[in-house]
This record gives sequence, C-alpha cells and structure tokens, in this order.
Amino acid sequence: MNTGDTAWVLICSALVLLMTPALAFFYGGMVRKKNILSVLMQCFIIMCVLSIQWVLFGYSLSFHPGQGFWGGFGWLGLNGVGLEPYADYAPTIPHQAFMIFQAMFAIITPALIIGAFAERMKFSAFLVFTLLWATFVYDPLCHWVWGIGGWLRNLGALDFAGGTVVHINAGIAALVTALVIGRRKNLDSNTPTPHNLPFVVLGTGLLWFGWFGFNAGSALAANGLAVNAFVVTNTAAAAAGLSWALIEWMRNGKPTIFGTASGAVAGLVAITPAAGFVSVVPAIIIGIMVSIICFIAVSVIKPKLGYDDSLDAFGVHCVGGIWGALATGLFASKVVNSAGADGLFFGNPKQFLVQLAAVLVTIVYTAIVTFVIYKLVDLIFGIRVKENEELIGLDLTQHRERAYTVLE
Repeated sequence: MNTGDTAWVLICSALVLLMTPALAFFYGGMVRKKNILSVLMQCFIIMCVLSIQWVLFGYSLSFHPGQGFWGGFGWLGLNGVGLEPYADYAPTIPHQAFMIFQAMFAIITPALIIGAFAERMKFSAFLVFTLLWATFVYDPLCHWVWGIGGWLRNLGALDFAGGTVVHINAGIAALVTALVIGRRKNLDSNTPTPHNLPFVVLGTGLLWFGWFGFNAGSALAANGLAVNAFVVTNTAAAAAGLSWALIEWMRNGKPTIFGTASGAVAGLVAITPAAGFVSVVPAIIIGIMVSIICFIAVSVIKPKLGYDDSLDAFGVHCVGGIWGALATGLFASKVVNSAGADGLFFGNPKQFLVQLAAVLVTIVYTAIVTFVIYKLVDLIFGIRVKENEELIGLDLTQHRERAYTVLE
C-alpha cells in the first residue's frame, strides 16, 4: 500500500464531492429566484441519500466482480470491503479509499439530471425517482463499463472518468424526464433568465476545480497518468470556454460570461472519458469541437424542437459526453496509457466502433429504464407539482423557505 497514492485519492474524493454543491450553485443561479433553494436542496439531499445507498448496496451492485450485468450482493454493507488493497481495482490504496472515491461519482451523476426538470418536480417524488434511478440505471451501467466482468469493459470500451457512465447516462435521462414531465408553465410568454449569474460563475469555478479530482483522481495513484489527466482536463476546458466565447462574439456581436462558463463545462464533460488516453493537442481539438457541437445543440436545435431541458443538462452533458466518448475512439494512444488502446487516428479503427457501441447501448438502456422509473413514480406519487405551486415557486411550496428577504 502506498501512502502517497492513498492521500491523493482521498483528496480527489473530497474534490469530487465538492462538485455536487458546485453544481447546486451552477444550476441554482440559472433558475428563477423563487426556485433556487429547491435546486440547492435537491443537490444536497442527493449527497445524503446516495452516500447511504452506496455503502449499503450501491457499491456492491456496481463493483463486486464476476457477472456481466451487475455486481451482485457480495459486498452489501461494505462486507469484505476493508482497509487492505483490492488488486483488481487499485493495488496501492485501501479498498475503502477506492469505494469512497467512486461514491462521489454515484452522487453527482443523478444530480446532473436536475437541470432538465428544474422548477417543476415534487420533492417527495424526486427522492424516490433518484433512489430508483441510481439503483437500476447508474449501478448496472457503472458495472458494465468499470466493474470486473462488466460486458462493456470486456468489449474494450474506454471511459477513463465517466463519459458514458456519468455524462451520457445522466444526459439522456435528463432528456427523457424533460420530455415526459413537460414544459414549464407560461414558458412562451415569460422566458426565464438566470437570476444570479455570479452564482453560475462560482459554480463553474468550483466545478472546474473539483474536476481535477474527477479526472486526475481516476488514475487512482499519484503518478504520470494523473499528471496527464490533470493537464488535458485544464487544456480542454480552457479551449472550450474560449471557443464558446468566440462563437457568441461572431454570432451575436458580444461574448457573455454565461456562454463562456457553459463552454468550460462542456469542455470538462468532453475530456472526461479521454483524460487518461489522449495528449494535449487532441485535448485542444476536443475542447474546440465540443463548444461548436454543444452550442448548436442548445442554441439552434433545442429552440427548434421545443423541449424544455431547463438548464441544458442534455445539451451539454449528453451531447458533450457523446462527442468525448467518440473522440476517445479517435485520439486515444497507448503512448499516453499503455493499459488503454490506440484510437482510429493511431491505426485502430476498431476502437472507434467499440466506443460507438458503448454510446448507443448507454442511450438505449438509460432511456428505456428512466422512462419506466418515471412512469412508475408518477403513477404512485405524482411527479409534477400543481400549477399554482409551480407559479408560486418550489422554494415556498416544497420547503417553506425563501432565498431572498427584502427588508422594508
């Protein structure tokens, strides 16, 4: 066991945990002021609920080795998950360090979906939906891609830190929920605008900061691979933020902080699956291209199709995640990571096809199971708040709190 590696993974676990409150401010600044506390509450309660779910059975379902579809129940309540290394996952750190690092991924993934149904889901239904989604969507898919015996892992799919497991997974679930729950009331006559852009920028900065733990921590050791992941993560985010600002500048005459922040997040999303497999120049290309693709998705395609993905969870995370997963199949190099594979541009076209297959499987499985879970929860509990509650705002109707008080 290596104490330096252990310290690094524990620090990265804390960084990834910080990303969920960061997401709360990123999303919270975008909604109307009557709904900001509901977004903060949803993100924070996920930290509570999923932390318990993960140690009781989520980790076992996701990472217990052996089966192709899910891990099974061998590690329920962390039985057998101790302080000694588990060589198949992380040979130089305690098994529990690996477990808690992965817990932070399980926490933030369902939190990303909040951006699609913000301002209109009942809190009680949200809790049940989130718990079921984590158990029947995230945990199996996590095992397929990262678990010993997982069938996509055996197929050779590359996902260094969560392009398919986190971003495409959450993004396609976001689209499904946005379509089924329906548009917000009075959306056409009263288009919502972000009520607090400084919160959006704060959330973006903290996400960027935490993302180093997300990607570089996925090396599971304080080594050269972690350094590479750190460098390309920063590079792709910078390239994407800059290119989004330039796109706005050329198209609309002015660059905006909201667009620049959106671009940086898109860049972080896209580099996530590739961070441990690509070098710096491909990272710049990935960052530039994801801004172009996601800008078209949120500024051109979404308005034409008319779906209400409130905070662009689908347009940034799913679309950006798809590009990142496919770009991994293009730019991956065994020079960067000998345990990975070469991509199309390094003489291995098969890897691109494997990446494409993993993307398609994720989209189909997540879409179907998310739809079933949504309908089941809606049938039993009713998911959407009443119209008058939506007009008043979820802060008051769901939590009896108000974010801002104006003193006379």
